[in-house]
Amino acid sequence: MATITAPRVRFQITRPQIHALVKGLLFISPALLGLALFAVLPMVQSLHYSFTDYNVLQPPFWIGFENYQDLFKDRLFWLSLVNTLVMVLIALPIHILFDLAMAFLLNTKIRGLPIYRTIFYVPSITPVVASAIVWLWIFNGQYGILNVVLRLLGLQPVGWITDPNWVKPALIFMGAWFGGNTILIYLAGLQEVPPELIEAAELDGANAWQKTWSVTLPMISPVIFYTIIISIIGYFQYFTEAWVMTATREGSAGGPANSALFYAMYLYQNAFQQFKMGYASAQAWVLFVIVLIVTGLLFFSSRFWVHYHAESA
Repeated sequence: MATITAPRVRFQITRPQIHALVKGLLFISPALLGLALFAVLPMVQSLHYSFTDYNVLQPPFWIGFENYQDLFKDRLFWLSLVNTLVMVLIALPIHILFDLAMAFLLNTKIRGLPIYRTIFYVPSITPVVASAIVWLWIFNGQYGILNVVLRLLGLQPVGWITDPNWVKPALIFMGAWFGGNTILIYLAGLQEVPPELIEAAELDGANAWQKTWSVTLPMISPVIFYTIIISIIGYFQYFTEAWVMTATREGSAGGPANSALFYAMYLYQNAFQQFKMGYASAQAWVLFVIVLIVTGLLFFSSRFWVHYHAESA
């Protein structure tokens, strides 16, 4: 019995295609070069430094896994990690829900809606340091407006920045101020929800909550997933607001009893104040692994709650 063999398909590239490929590579070469010099190369160097004793002023000395061993014995390392996890597990859900609620409100048809949208967006384009300084005065124990309001209500003033129990709540409260970008992203997602789906739910007798839970939220779940990923990465690198709010004249930061010492702040102190570059590089790679694991778990869980339009079509 004769066997039939499939004809070989030869991959051929023409001269115009070669020219187009060369032109394309030339056009993207600045971006590739910048990525290699300012992203890939520093990452490789930091991985090497994490296995060395390096203080910038002297050549690095290979010490193996000693930095990592010392890191896991460091009390401030664990304290900064716990403080950061508090922001990730508590502040992130609060801010996501707040931004989502504001997006729902801004998606309604009321007079002057563009003005309200602008009001919510402007703080997100204000320099973070300038905003943090303003909030530092708002949280001032003696002259801050929040404590003035508390006194008018007959309540005791709160040491928002000086009390270890109130530093993180104050930072969480302040974080809602910077949610303009996320609110606009949610708003864009809400405006892409097909109105016929809402109308179909209304014909089936669904109330407002049922329409939101069963139609609107599943339709914008890819947008929510995106903002959660971006926000988690940002909160694991939480730095600027806490540093400005808790910095002292001596140059240290972290709040009373290091209650606001976050992971990125401790990394900065090791790297640029104590010049323990090898130790800080090890700390950075531990953070990279943690963020990689968390985002990997989120991507795995997304198959159960993220719904894309193409899947439902």
